Amino acid sequence: MPSPVEAAVRDARDRYAAANPASRARHEEALATLPGGNTRTVLFHQPFPLGIVRGEGCRIWDADGHEYLDLLGEYTAGLFGHSDPVIRAAVVAALDNGVTLSGHPMTEARFAAAIARRFPSLELLRFTNSGTEANLMALALATAVTGRRTVLVFEGAYHGGVLSFPVGNVPATNVPHRFVVAGYNSPDIAAVLEAVGDDLAAVLIEPMLGAGGCVPATPEFLATLRTETGRLGALLIFDEVMTSRLAPGGRQAAVGIRPDLTTLGKYVGGGMSFGAFGGRRELMERFDPRRPDALPHSGTYNNNVLTMAAGLAAMTGPFTPEAVEALNARGDRLRTDLAAVLAGLPVQVTGLGSLLTVHFTARPVRTGADAARADPRLTELFFFDLLERGIQVARRGMVALSLPVGDADCARFVDAVADVVRSRRALLT
Repeated sequence: MPSPVEAAVRDARDRYAAANPASRARHEEALATLPGGNTRTVLFHQPFPLGIVRGEGCRIWDADGHEYLDLLGEYTAGLFGHSDPVIRAAVVAALDNGVTLSGHPMTEARFAAAIARRFPSLELLRFTNSGTEANLMALALATAVTGRRTVLVFEGAYHGGVLSFPVGNVPATNVPHRFVVAGYNSPDIAAVLEAVGDDLAAVLIEPMLGAGGCVPATPEFLATLRTETGRLGALLIFDEVMTSRLAPGGRQAAVGIRPDLTTLGKYVGGGMSFGAFGGRRELMERFDPRRPDALPHSGTYNNNVLTMAAGLAAMTGPFTPEAVEALNARGDRLRTDLAAVLAGLPVQVTGLGSLLTVHFTARPVRTGADAARADPRLTELFFFDLLERGIQVARRGMVALSLPVGDADCARFVDAVADVVRSRRALLT
């Protein structure tokens, strides 16, 4: 006999399937050539994911003609919404001049300079095709320059498809570095670092866990990492693939900590496939091909013309420092409003600025382990209940605001959550 929550989830799945026959058909067709009909795990959910046919501003339409307010924001990559006119014009112009030019496009250095102006700790940088690649290259550089093998990471962290450290016994396909996994925001982190000692090459950290639940690192925790890595001769790497959107100079600027290396991805490429890593000049100069001891770094599409054009347009156009501040202020207000609606319930809202996650747990969420204790059944039910109300968030309860999302959209979301709470209160208490 299923519990009331399990019965509610089953009913929500059935209603979803009945309302989306065209998405089901797309999924069944994809099963013939893709394992599980899927080539990007995070997008899958039972009974099948939506098929999306178009987007405009902060709205999307699925294969069955349903319109949704898009508050998922492509897991932070869709910061500019759908088809921003400035970025679209830059991409179209790039297409008109040829896509694969067998050389350096004229926008490449200008785009790099725009990034360096935004994030001053990137004294020199290199492009990749994704945040995953950026983190891989940053770790490769750290092990090469230090001559050490151990990398300290954190429970609940996600640094890419082959650098994932979820809580619990979850299968992973990580690259074979010698990893030590520490507790996020652990008060004992200095002792952990000391125990690794002379073999510590780098500490790789998201200043706020992204996939792990939008859990911010405390400034004190990050400051300890900065002090101790410097003392031990190891590199501090900030994975700002997600968090760089949280302040004009990234989260590192907001907390006043300068890492040795920084990795970027997602929205910085204007919606195109993108990654970058960079940092201290003397470290990044190891990739200078004029050096006899240069480290290799290849990638046919590292500087592809579409990403270079879209990224340059994004970094010099819509995403001004003023726009950064306004978007994150809107997110802070939204998180406060949601917390008020959910007050008194065993639900937590975490995050910073334009990123947040709703957790169905009574305990405060300060670590990846705390986030992992949330009830997955209620999280799934929340996802389906919002879809029925025309709002898309991540299946795991995450929200990433895009620039087109306005105050009225946020108010609509808060009202929808309040309606969900009214209809599900018996299951939440």
